[in-house]
Amino acid sequence: MAEEKNNQEQAKPSAEKKTAAPAAKAKKAKPPKLEDKPFDEFIQNHYLPTLKEAMAKEGIEDVDLTFIQQSVPMKGANSSEVCWQVVGKWNNGDRQFNIYFPDEDIKGQKAFSSATYGNPPSTLESFMIDESRVNFELLVMYTIQRLNAQKWLTRN
Repeated sequence: MAEEKNNQEQAKPSAEKKTAAPAAKAKKAKPPKLEDKPFDEFIQNHYLPTLKEAMAKEGIEDVDLTFIQQSVPMKGANSSEVCWQVVGKWNNGDRQFNIYFPDEDIKGQKAFSSATYGNPPSTLESFMIDESRVNFELLVMYTIQRLNAQKWLTRN
């Protein structure tokens, strides 16, 4: 009987091993959302190329998009204060728009200005202020929508 008891005790650990659930597989870490990437990487590597493609679909092939840090090019603006800006020019510079990011964050404050024929912009407008969530697709869509509001893409 003692021998039978020892056999049962030895069998228990192996039975426990068989019934123990396999360790849960480690989940693969999801890559960060585009919007969570560093600001300059997001703008240069994702936003500008996609915006250029979207503008090409609207018939604007000669757009020059740049991402620079400079003062707001507007009369009355403090020239010593600089912010990141996306500047788009086409039609040999006859049409220009700026999108301003004073917070260096797409989810922060944003502004828009436009100008024609090499003149400096005269009005600084808030941009995407009613959006509670700002993401990559919305930023591109609202930029195209804002350019269309200038009647620069299609005639209404």
